[in-house]
Amino acid sequence: MSGTDGADGLPAAAAVDMGLDRAHGARIYDYILGGKDNYDLDRAAGEATLQVWPSLRIHMQANRSFMHRVARYLAEEKGIRQFLDIGTGIPTSPNFHEVVQAVAPESRVVYVDNDPIVLAHARALLKGTSEGRTAYLEADMRAPEKIISAPELIDTLDLGKPLGLTLIAMVHFIEDDDEAYRVVKRMVDMLPSGSYFAAAVATDDFDPVVLARVQEVYHSHGESLRWRTLAQAEKFFEGLELEEPGVVQIHKWHPDPVAVGRINDKDIAMYGGIARKP
Repeated sequence: MSGTDGADGLPAAAAVDMGLDRAHGARIYDYILGGKDNYDLDRAAGEATLQVWPSLRIHMQANRSFMHRVARYLAEEKGIRQFLDIGTGIPTSPNFHEVVQAVAPESRVVYVDNDPIVLAHARALLKGTSEGRTAYLEADMRAPEKIISAPELIDTLDLGKPLGLTLIAMVHFIEDDDEAYRVVKRMVDMLPSGSYFAAAVATDDFDPVVLARVQEVYHSHGESLRWRTLAQAEKFFEGLELEEPGVVQIHKWHPDPVAVGRINDKDIAMYGGIARKP
């Protein structure tokens, strides 16, 4: 990647290679939710997916709501004041730091993503409270050592104190099960005792025939997608203390009272949970 750094140390947006040779999950997500930071391949993949699974928009809205509830829960209920959010996605307010800093303005957040378009918009992620701090790191979740040792992280978070690690709708981009479990375990192993790990894991348990076609669409547009069963989703939390109600469909995890009973299980293709590291 080339280009002149801006005053904040981020590469100038115009110099960023946007990687437009294939569709990208974050940009498909942005398109489905009505954003404008997406391209022809992303829109084609999104439309093709909607054709076979019209509930995609409901699912993605539920995923974003889950992220907000996770952030609020960790800040309000567990008193966590520093967070590592891997798989940030394209900035859409309210972002993770806005949710936690609304609870505790002193909260610190490090965002991690490897999508060039997220990097191009990363400045929007750095506008937090004056009391807290936010930072952005361009890195791949498959390289946890690089993440945990990055200056952006070390300068922002205190690795001697508990933090909240979030991998929301990310592990399905690692299709090899052994690699996915290894990556998550390595990251969790690096966390201090008393930290929390939250994840949302893609599943086809509730509508396998339709979601098999969704997987085909993603693959045909060059994007990864791996469905996992409940047992496979729970394996990501092995060795940790799950918070109630355990690993459940994301719309059922500490649900928004307004949404209770309004979402069909078949419309949601994601399990989620939070666990504490002893």
